[in-house]
Amino acid sequence: MSWQSYVDDHLMCPLQSGHYLSAAAIVGLDGGVWAQSSSFPEVKPEEITAFVSAFDDSSSLAQHGLYLGGEKYMVIQGEPGAVIRGKKGTGGACLKKTNMAVVIGIYAEPTAPSECNVIVEKMGDYLIDQEY
Repeated sequence: MSWQSYVDDHLMCPLQSGHYLSAAAIVGLDGGVWAQSSSFPEVKPEEITAFVSAFDDSSSLAQHGLYLGGEKYMVIQGEPGAVIRGKKGTGGACLKKTNMAVVIGIYAEPTAPSECNVIVEKMGDYLIDQEY
């Protein structure tokens, strides 16, 4: 299975409510984009560096916010070292760190934050189990 099919078939699929994520990607901890949906924003290298580093020290994100494609998200509760969650208006984002990558999901209404969190975190847990 290609990395693109993980995004297309497992992240951009209909969620339990029938809603969808707005965009999704899998980004390597080295900054390389493994796969992304066509709707995923163009993320700058410095944005990737910032959120990858934030898994070890989230103080900079708490202070300055999470940026994805130039859009600022206010960081809300997550799991230190594992999950970063951001809110922007009625939408938001969830990032789950694996051994080698970060799984990213972006959502907007009517998709609920919990729907995004579940799909992104399950994919991240699966990749961790597969040693990625």
